[in-house]
Amino acid sequence: MNPVARLRQATRTPFLQVVKTAVATIAAWVLCTALLDSEYPIFAAIAALLVVQPSVNQSFVRGLERSAGVVLGVLLATALHLLLGDNTWIVLLVIVLAILLAWTLRLTPGSSTQIPISAMLVLSTGATTPHYAVDRIIETVIGALVALAVNALIVPPVLLQPAHLAVGRLARDTASAFERIAVGLTEGRDRTGWEADLATARTLRQAQARSDAALAAARESLTMNPRGGRHRTILERDMEIAGQLAVIVTRVIGMTRAIRDNVAPDLVEDRAIGRIATEVARIAAEVRAFAAADQRPIAEDPASPTLTAPVVVLRPNEDHRILIGSLLEDIRRVREELLGEGA
Repeated sequence: MNPVARLRQATRTPFLQVVKTAVATIAAWVLCTALLDSEYPIFAAIAALLVVQPSVNQSFVRGLERSAGVVLGVLLATALHLLLGDNTWIVLLVIVLAILLAWTLRLTPGSSTQIPISAMLVLSTGATTPHYAVDRIIETVIGALVALAVNALIVPPVLLQPAHLAVGRLARDTASAFERIAVGLTEGRDRTGWEADLATARTLRQAQARSDAALAAARESLTMNPRGGRHRTILERDMEIAGQLAVIVTRVIGMTRAIRDNVAPDLVEDRAIGRIATEVARIAAEVRAFAAADQRPIAEDPASPTLTAPVVVLRPNEDHRILIGSLLEDIRRVREELLGEGA
């Protein structure tokens, strides 16, 4: 990869976040100039630039990291200046001590890097007095609070739609995997075809990981978000569906693998396999309903009777009994999950 290309993101930062960052920086600068009579409130501007994040909760955490790093860095620089005087080598000593201090306290990367940066900024000004140190700390706190307020009050981000779409896509892909099983059992697919189906079914793991990541981002965006109240119900429903799908994805992959391992030319002629194919098709229809706009737990929706029903096999074919038993157990567990009866 071109090294220069690593400097660019795959997607742009939302323009609204750019605007909020600019507003927070200007507001923090103006406020510190008025309250502290500071001509160049650099610490406030830096804090505002860093604290505006994609979510309110992230802004709060970044504000704490930034404030803690500045307090420790400013105090360390001021103390060493008062003890050792004004020498250039003190800057190197402060950097080393700041790194060791962050390591000792096991601080996050955000705070760890902020300590030496703040200390160097203080020493470079040559105004390392207790009064100056206190003003820089106040500047940072003001900048962080302004950025947090701006991020919370000006259209705080809600990342619910990407999570909703990811869960719906996972439901549709899982339903398609069940449909491929039903069609394959009905038509009598050969081992090569089941190999392809298994490879496709295994991609559900990637879709599941994307769904989990999108849900985590949505949950993060609603934390400490004034707009989060009316969206949490939808997120909780999507998380419930994702939990059900996590079990069902494992089952559909296992079913596809079991058929691939035990497929036989006369499998399509087995009556039990035909009933299993019918039941799998019904499962696919129910799983696909998860992606509908009015997603509701099937077990709690009396207007929508369940499609799945127990499959009874009195005497399985001796040649296929292992496969039939495996598929029946998977169907039973998927049915329990669809009905909300899973442990």
